[in-house]
Amino acid sequence: MTKLIAALIVAAVLFGVWELWVWYDKVDHEKEVDQRTLAMAHVVGDSLSGVPGQLEPSLQEAKNKGAEGLKKWLALYGSRIEDPRKAWLEMDYCVLIARDNPAEAKRIFADVKARTPPTSRIYKRIQELSKSYE
Repeated sequence: MTKLIAALIVAAVLFGVWELWVWYDKVDHEKEVDQRTLAMAHVVGDSLSGVPGQLEPSLQEAKNKGAEGLKKWLALYGSRIEDPRKAWLEMDYCVLIARDNPAEAKRIFADVKARTPPTSRIYKRIQELSKSYE
């Protein structure tokens, strides 16, 4: 009988150590995710990938022309642009047209939010803008 009790105590201790290890691993993983999130918080749109180098000059011209220029540029080159830069540019466009065409801004923002995962570098900006566009 004492051997059975000793075996149960050893099993309980091993189970407790295992649970402690699982908890520690979870906390450590959450800490890593938080550090990555902080690193992503300082994202600048021009530093994101997704726009081919030969389109950068035309993009700068389009930005200088304002909302209409950016809209035309996105319509012309949008299929050649990849996320996360495309999503960033579309959010820039949303900000530019929000006063004149809020319904269109909300529609575009909803599209960007739907296709952007929470692990994306631009997700923090989506969270900040969601207060205005939802």
